[in-house]
Amino acid sequence: MQYVHLGRSGLKVSRLCLGTMNFGPQTSELDSFAMMDQALEQGINFFDTADVYGWKLGKGWTEQIIGRWLSQGGGRREKVVLATKVFGRMGEWPNQSRLSARHIKQACEASLRRLQTEWIDLYQMHHVDRETPWEEVWQAMEQLVREGKIVYVGSSNFAGWHLAQAQEVARSRHFLGLVSEQSLYNLNERTIELEVIPACETYGIGLIPWSPLGRGLLAGVLNPVEGGRRAEEDLKKKVAQSLQKLEAYEALCAQIGERPADVALAWLLHQKAVTAPIIGPRTIEQLDGAIRALSLSLSHDTLKQLDRLFPGPGGTAPEAYAW
Repeated sequence: MQYVHLGRSGLKVSRLCLGTMNFGPQTSELDSFAMMDQALEQGINFFDTADVYGWKLGKGWTEQIIGRWLSQGGGRREKVVLATKVFGRMGEWPNQSRLSARHIKQACEASLRRLQTEWIDLYQMHHVDRETPWEEVWQAMEQLVREGKIVYVGSSNFAGWHLAQAQEVARSRHFLGLVSEQSLYNLNERTIELEVIPACETYGIGLIPWSPLGRGLLAGVLNPVEGGRRAEEDLKKKVAQSLQKLEAYEALCAQIGERPADVALAWLLHQKAVTAPIIGPRTIEQLDGAIRALSLSLSHDTLKQLDRLFPGPGGTAPEAYAW
């Protein structure tokens, strides 16, 4: 396994991050335990979750599963860099969502109980909150750091100017601020190259792409055996819209003798701003398959062909759209 620093921090994480959103709704607790054990055996030390995962209001179902796994001991908690998130609605009352200081405090303490741990390594804001001032957000996060309940702070789904705004306020408070940003990023969805990635690079913020396979679109979807998700209606619609591009993509993958899912992951790992793509396996077999991408080196010619197929926005802003 390869390890890199998370942004400008001294924390080292594996180049793949185990996403746990399927734990509970699609993957049983027993299978989730086996998958986390297998991830550790493979050297994956970076696990990502959120308080809303499990999708039962206020229950934190996925966090509970992870907590019961951690409680087995055997060095699990010491080995894992544990990341969770705050923002989503955890109840019906007005202050049970978003990023008020009150909700941040209560949500963190609830996550700690469910995860059965004394600290969270990376506490991420699941979305930007335009209704709460940054001074309030950072005051709450600073307090959690002082209390030893969290170690680092990250963001998710922020625009480039949100990252800049957050970091400048943190700097004025002599606080480390954000060490990571979790964004939608894959071969087919490259909008963040305009401003989010430049902001991450400027501020030393690690990039953690979610949906690296484009919600299944890049996983070999034209081959029902390999893709395995062709029956999903929304995916079928996207396939129809991008059929010619996908045919060329899968033909290129066949030409170099690699699975489309592995090529999509490997492409992300070739992007210098990327720290660790989040893989969200539903089975151990899918987890084992993702490991292959770490050893897959794409040639310069293959990378150029992928850029022609999935050109992205044309570079960084404003040059991507202006002189």
